[in-house]
Amino acid sequence: MMDVQIIDAQFLKALPLPQPAEGSKEERGRVCIIGGSREVPGAVLLAALGAMRAGAGKLQIVTVESRAGALAVAMPEALVIGLPETPTGGLQTEPLTCAASRWANTHALLVGPGMVEEQDCHEILKFLLDNSGEAVIVVDAGALPRITELGVGLRQRTGGVIITPHAGEMANLLGVDKEVVEADPTSAASRLTEEFGVIVIMKGSQTVITAPDGMWRYEGGGVGLATSGSGDVLGGIVAGLAARGTKPVAAAMWGVFLHGEAGLQLANTVGSLGFLAREIPDLIPKLMSETT
Repeated sequence: MMDVQIIDAQFLKALPLPQPAEGSKEERGRVCIIGGSREVPGAVLLAALGAMRAGAGKLQIVTVESRAGALAVAMPEALVIGLPETPTGGLQTEPLTCAASRWANTHALLVGPGMVEEQDCHEILKFLLDNSGEAVIVVDAGALPRITELGVGLRQRTGGVIITPHAGEMANLLGVDKEVVEADPTSAASRLTEEFGVIVIMKGSQTVITAPDGMWRYEGGGVGLATSGSGDVLGGIVAGLAARGTKPVAAAMWGVFLHGEAGLQLANTVGSLGFLAREIPDLIPKLMSETT
């Protein structure tokens, strides 16, 4: 097994974020977030805030039609595409595939936050892997449970797909007990990377990142980040950085670091417990500026 490198501010100075020569939003890339459901519409809003605070230039949200209007008002910076939903309030596969031309030129896709209907999630992810050009794909939450069934599509995008499981989700993917993952998260993440070529952000008290060319660990953050919606924000930050042109593995490292450092700052100003996921994105621009 390769040595694990520690992610900190000094380490990231060798991986500077791309800085466009001019101020055009087109130069900072387009990110599309696909997710949400009738009962969990806010997940895509949290992800969208993360993506925009990470510096993405243009934002699209694809979600269920019953919640699209409210999201468009809550996130006026976004083009919101509302699509027909299943009887239980999740995205349907066929309408989404028919609308794919509307985000054909996206540089980064985040799929999964707030999604329900496992079969439709699976089919949507399969379609995106096969039909998203050179876009970096970040897979989270509702799009994760059956991702190991899509080995061909994943291996065709080796190094271009980032997944963000917590210990429970990883245990489900590997078919082991959660305690096994918690005892050795690096080995668990490495198994998926080796088999499928994916970049894994293995979320936990110390977040591990594995990629085909290395392994890294971020040791900050704090217990307060284990709160509802925090993972959605992280997925959005990573996708936003990738949309800007950050290489996928660097986007994963920067995203984990910025998310964790924001958690540390909120722990100091609000309290170690009780700060909200929606408070994380506002700290990201200053952290990026200070770190670069």
